[in-house]
Amino acid sequence: MRNSSLSKPEIRILLGIPMIFIAGTILHFLFDWLMGFQPVGVFSAVNESVWEHMKLAVWSTVLWWSLYLIFCGQKNQIDKNLWMTSAMLALITCLLAIPLLFYFYTGAFGVGIFWIDIIIFAVSVAAGQLIGLHYYRYGQGISIYISCGVIAIIVIMFAVFTFFPPELPIFEDVTNGTYGIAD
Repeated sequence: MRNSSLSKPEIRILLGIPMIFIAGTILHFLFDWLMGFQPVGVFSAVNESVWEHMKLAVWSTVLWWSLYLIFCGQKNQIDKNLWMTSAMLALITCLLAIPLLFYFYTGAFGVGIFWIDIIIFAVSVAAGQLIGLHYYRYGQGISIYISCGVIAIIVIMFAVFTFFPPELPIFEDVTNGTYGIAD
């Protein structure tokens, strides 16, 4: 078992919780702030669907983990395989938690409340980062090519489904019934 004190990379994983939350919050409004500039829709929420809220976590999480590896990885002797496997697990955990928590509370209580949605995003980000931290501390990692490939597939799915979403409830804007970037 490892020593209980946290290394610099482990501290950065935990610092990712508020930073990913803040970045995701900014991305929530960016598309509207830029008056619907469609290229921004690739990484910013274009409507109020669950899918688009999950996109906020995708870009914020991927950037947080990737930028730290790029700028601090060598200095902190980070194992790239372990780091990117942890990033992949953090991302997948967050992406599973958002719809599970959202559909649980809306289905169980029959209501949608804005501040609960914000809490769900924060809790999901925290859960993802904590799973990522746990794996980074105790896991062994898989090939960086596999984890980066999985992350790339997720990113591509979110970009494509912004413009060509299936007509499924997770993609539907709860405020107006549209899908993806509304015409």
